[in-house]
Amino acid sequence: MTNFAELTGRGVITLSGTDRIAFLQGLVSNDVAKLDSGRALWSALLTAQGKFRHDFFLIADGDRILIDCEGGDRLMDLGQTLRRYVLRADAKLGVEPALHCFAIWGDGSDALSPDGTAEPVAGGILFADPRLPAMGYRLIAPADMARPWLLQHGATERSRTDWDAHRIPLGIPDGARDIQPDKAILLEHGFDELNGLDWKKGCYMGQELTARTKYRGLTKKRLLPVRLSGGIPEEGSQVLTPEGKDAGTLFSIAGDWGLALLRLDAVRKKAALTSGSTALHPQIPDWITLSD
Repeated sequence: MTNFAELTGRGVITLSGTDRIAFLQGLVSNDVAKLDSGRALWSALLTAQGKFRHDFFLIADGDRILIDCEGGDRLMDLGQTLRRYVLRADAKLGVEPALHCFAIWGDGSDALSPDGTAEPVAGGILFADPRLPAMGYRLIAPADMARPWLLQHGATERSRTDWDAHRIPLGIPDGARDIQPDKAILLEHGFDELNGLDWKKGCYMGQELTARTKYRGLTKKRLLPVRLSGGIPEEGSQVLTPEGKDAGTLFSIAGDWGLALLRLDAVRKKAALTSGSTALHPQIPDWITLSD
């Protein structure tokens, strides 16, 4: 069954101008030149010190780039941050409140775009989620056009909670809900395996810490899906070892699944991790490569 959910809480920034590619190339973690392939990119903007600030999807749409990002205050912060770096570049930023973001997943979703390249549909653009095939597709379009189009193509509307229940067992983060701004390191959150980084592109802001973490093997924590038993704790709860030592933090939750940033030494020891009265059972998805 093909499912879709409107991702409320997200928004769309537009970037136009002849320097739009060069402008982003020096700022974000992925190779923006690859947008010419007709496929979307998942990427991040870092602080100058190399810590996570924002993640987003980039997709070419004619003579502009659409940035599928977190909404509200997070959208405003991303827009203001990007504007500070425009300087003399021919790059113009805008916000498109009429465009909404939808996730599409499940059996049959591949039929919407068999070759995975972006397609103009429903007054917007449909593209494959570049992180994992199991994440399906995303659609950026006006809600009053996207919803009828999806229903006409046999998709069933689900809730944002249903979407969380799909992504969390796969180990996929949802922006600042799972990745702490100004604190998180990209490699702890799967950006390498999930195609959010390009190691061959030129320099970008914050690159040094990311490269040092990889080549020196400094990744000590990973964001992992966990099965929960014995109650549901609050998001943001501390995770402890049997000795009462800090083992990490539990972030987004859906049903009896959660995402937790955990110390790898505790995971390898198969320690009985808890958060309050809840037991956490870490899972290692096939796509994750744990450092030695």
